[in-house]
Order: sequence, then C-alpha cells, then structure tokens
Amino acid sequence: MMTFRNHRLRDFAVPMSTNWLLNDLAEAKGKQELYTRQSPQLLKALREMALVQSVESSNRIEGVTVAPGRLRPLVLGHARPKDRSEQEIAGYRSALNLIHTEAAELQITPDLLRRLHRLCQEGSGDAGQFKKMDNEVIELRPGAAPIIRFKCVTAKATPAAVDELCLVYRHAIDQDHIPPLVAIGALVLDFLCIHPFRDGNGRVSRLLTLLALYQQGYEVGRYISLERLVEEAKEDYYRVLQQSSQRWHDGKHDFLPWLNHFLAISRRAYGEFEQRAGEVKSKRGAKTELVELAIEAATGEFGITDLERACPGVSRDMIRLLLRDLKSAGRIECLGRGPGAKWRKRVILSKEGKKEGNNPIE
Repeated sequence: MMTFRNHRLRDFAVPMSTNWLLNDLAEAKGKQELYTRQSPQLLKALREMALVQSVESSNRIEGVTVAPGRLRPLVLGHARPKDRSEQEIAGYRSALNLIHTEAAELQITPDLLRRLHRLCQEGSGDAGQFKKMDNEVIELRPGAAPIIRFKCVTAKATPAAVDELCLVYRHAIDQDHIPPLVAIGALVLDFLCIHPFRDGNGRVSRLLTLLALYQQGYEVGRYISLERLVEEAKEDYYRVLQQSSQRWHDGKHDFLPWLNHFLAISRRAYGEFEQRAGEVKSKRGAKTELVELAIEAATGEFGITDLERACPGVSRDMIRLLLRDLKSAGRIECLGRGPGAKWRKRVILSKEGKKEGNNPIE
C-alpha cells in the first residue's frame, strides 16, 4: 500500500521510456481481438500450452516440481495428485481455472487473495490463512551465510495492510484514474512487500497479476504463459524487486525498476502472441504449426523431449510424425538413433556454394 499512499501514483511522472512501453501495450491490446479471431484451433493449442507452462513455471520458481510425465495429466487431464508437490501443481491449475472463467466477476479483496492461496497451497496446514509469525525475504548464497534482503510487514499488521492495499488499488483505478497498468504494477509490488502468507506469496502474486490484467482487458496470458516469461527472466525479476523494495516501509522506494520490468514482460508476451497468431497458415493444423515454430526457434540441436516441453499440448507421436516428414523434405536431419536422438535444422547452400543459413520451416 506504500506505493499508493500520499497520492504517489497520481503525482508519478512517467518517463518517456516507460510511456513507450505503455503505448506499445495499448496498441497490442487494440490488436488483441484481431488475432483471437484468426484460428480457433491454434488458439486452443496455445491455451493448452500456456496453461501447462504457467503451472510448471510458477511452481518451479518456488522449487516445486513433478515428473515430466505427470505434468500434462495433472494440468490437462483428470489425474489425481499422488503427493504434496502434485497437490500444489493441481491446486495452481484450479486457481488458474478460476481466473480464466470468472475474472470479470471476481473482486480483488483480502478474501479473494486467501482463496487463491488456499487453492495453490493445497495440502499445507495454513492454506488460505495469513501468516501467524513475522517473515523475511532471505537470500541464500553458495558458500556464504544467508542475508536478509527485505523485512516484510509484521504478522500483526498484515490483515490491515492487505485491506488497505485492496481498497487503494480499487480507488486508484475507479476514482484517481491511474493508468491501469501502472496501478497493477503497484498492486503486485506492494503485495510482495507485505508478503502476507508464510509461503506461496510468489505464486499468489503471479495469479494476482494475471487476474488484474484480465480485468483491464489485457488477455495475452490466456495464450502466452506470463509465468514462463517471469521464470526465464527471474534474475532480473529478483534484482528489480530488491531495487524497488528498498525504503518501501518509509514510502521512499523507487517504483520505476519494478514497473518497467512488469511492462517489459507483458510486452514480450504480446510480441510472442502476435508472432504465433500472425504466422498461422490456414492449410495447416494448429498443433503442426506450433511444433514447426518451436523447431524454427531452436538454436543448435534439439530432441523430442525439447519439443514436448515447448509444445505441451502436442503428443509425442505427432511430433515424431512431423519430424519424419520434415526429414523426408530435407529440412532437418537426425544425428543419432533411438528416442533420445538429437536433431538439427539443415544448412542450405546456394547455387554458388555459399552458406545461406538454416532452412526455414515453412
């Protein structure tokens, strides 16, 4: 709530570079509907991919993993969890389902935050409850003693802090007319600084980000996993969070590093979405298109497992068939034998014998 106090956002001078990010996102939002009309089958495949990647990445950031063969059945199927880690995977899937289906009806309140926590921390004794003891953000360093990076709001002050945060966020949007993306960035930063739960704050913050974006019409998270992008840039994520949390308790923190990072992640998501949706060819199947895009994006050698990870909505059999077809067409080559064999895109020589680069997957 410290980012909202004293009319700080109303008086916030947005730098030119940040305005560029805001303008880029406004333009991407305007084109969003155009892309969502183009290929229902591709969008379905993208939604499945984003769902699996979001569940996997958001939990993996917190050290929660499951066997690769169990991920898709837990997320896309009806597999029952076998242990605590699988409970948390299934719980995050349930929280995403709530947001995807009911975002317009959900109001950002303390009760909703506790509900999201209860879902994604399923199986823990304090799921859905604010912390009972004070907590701190600790940095663990190899070969060195841990250091305290941030002292969070005390357990005693947490309920009031969360109440205030939810109230001032709604006021900023509805009455102060703060640009929604600026208000969302402030909401998530303050949530992380309050750190209202004993565990699971990172996961709830990512769910909160997705929900707030949906409610303001930014729905790219349905098709591109924001959690995956956060994981891929997690070193930057932790760096800017540390920068923007310094002196937060005094209301003298620098909100800008966190805001720019949040906006850059969102813009990157839209860039991926537009690239994938814009390259649809009506004569081809959506899942075929996804695999070919994944191969095109590959640098160096890749295997079937790599493609499965990049295209979680596509079966291994379909990937094998496509690899066989592309090999027959001379576009890729196999470097070994067996299911663990590696592949690579073939290099084409021009008539003059000059290297023209990897043959594009068309």
